Amino acid sequence: MIVTDSDTSTGRTPSDDADIVWASAADLMGWVHDGRVSVAQVAEVMIDRIHVVNPTINAVVHLDVDQIRRDARALDAKRAAGGPVGALHGVPYTVKELTPVAGVPHTLGFELLKDNVAHQDAMLVQRMRAADGLYLGQTNTPEAGYCATTANRLFGTTRNPWNPRLTAGGSSGGAGSAVAAGIGPIAEGTDAGGSVRVPAALNGVVGFKPTTGAIPQTLLPQRFVTHLSHGVMGRSVSDVARMLEVCVGYDPRDPLAQQVATPPATLGSAGALTGWSIAYSPDLGFADVDEELAVICREAIGVFAELGAHVVEARPDWEEVDEAMWMGLWVPGLAGLRDLLDWPAMRGRLDDELIDLVLLGDTLSAADVARGEALRGGVWDAFASFMSTHRLLVSPTTSTAAFSADAFAPDSLASGSLRERLLGWTLTHPFNMTSSPAISVPCGVTRDGRPVGLQIAGRLHGDADVLVAAAAFEIARPWQTAGPRCDARRPTPAG
Repeated sequence: MIVTDSDTSTGRTPSDDADIVWASAADLMGWVHDGRVSVAQVAEVMIDRIHVVNPTINAVVHLDVDQIRRDARALDAKRAAGGPVGALHGVPYTVKELTPVAGVPHTLGFELLKDNVAHQDAMLVQRMRAADGLYLGQTNTPEAGYCATTANRLFGTTRNPWNPRLTAGGSSGGAGSAVAAGIGPIAEGTDAGGSVRVPAALNGVVGFKPTTGAIPQTLLPQRFVTHLSHGVMGRSVSDVARMLEVCVGYDPRDPLAQQVATPPATLGSAGALTGWSIAYSPDLGFADVDEELAVICREAIGVFAELGAHVVEARPDWEEVDEAMWMGLWVPGLAGLRDLLDWPAMRGRLDDELIDLVLLGDTLSAADVARGEALRGGVWDAFASFMSTHRLLVSPTTSTAAFSADAFAPDSLASGSLRERLLGWTLTHPFNMTSSPAISVPCGVTRDGRPVGLQIAGRLHGDADVLVAAAAFEIARPWQTAGPRCDARRPTPAG
């Protein structure tokens, strides 16, 4: 089992429902194992929690209370029978609406697909069930997960627990909002350009995108999509690592699936980063980062030096990063939806931005796509060369903290091109182009109380390095996320 030094059950009995709401996965499993709470009790607390906070944040878009109770009773019966139980026994989790769960609506956020039901579980869901996790429901996404905010005509807008007037980010905004609001300690998301890390940053939680293929998936008809991965979200690095351990591993159904090394038994132990070469870039060479956010991240990077790492300010010598993502991956990728609908006829029924993006594929020639792929190749070459002498590359996760929930992009980009509004405020997509692991960890809040995320990226297959460094940072810089307008009882951030 992957744990941090502090990742063990506290040994205490939860005194009230709030203790269960904000418990780590380790605590919940310990309490259930020791008989201090039952999975059925955990289920009731989670159901109540969803009923209390979800009307405000709109994170969970499918909830079957009766099924949750049946599953909880079955998990309690399994434990009572005395046989072995799974690695996440009784731990509540949610699944993003883009990821199929058998017998559950699978709409991609499209109103047109509101009656579509998934026929089988995604591979990740199969593994979570085998690990005895307690499935709570589906979380919101923008239509087809195409952007970094979360709203659609079918389910509405997902809001930030810190301040419901603010966006939860996207496209795994429902997952990030749910975890931040106490709806389970862990959640599944997907990430093709930052869709796990962006909402993690904006909601003050942890979001990890592993090396492509570490978590097998067949989410799209295309089987060789190298920039898309399931991701894992949680309120701590240790909980993310715990869920990741269950989900990783080869599966022949995914031609990109591979066995990626998992972290050592102890994450974040003293001296774990001694001698590591870590690069920090305030903007990765292409982003216009808000001054206050840049100051918070620059101050946070000092923690790595305190932990014994050799920290330098440097970045890969890459060029045209946004253009490489746009022409090499984003537009060609969304063109895969072209035959699904009569897109010009969808005006008023789907987002104009999504329609424009899909139709933009009609204007690309094979030569255009090839040029985009070549640009992506240049991004990889610069990254691979740079990482040969640096173990990690650290940066802000986004160029701004959360903005209005009603906006598609920050005000500074409101009049920009579609590409600028989609890619212009995130620093996450380079690591989808390189297929390499990256995590966002909370590192502070702005003066007006909005969370800020620090992104830690590693070498291809360097997932263990990323998690070890993130855990060490978290231990050195303790963080308790808060949604003060969502729940007054929740503790405030440290630091």
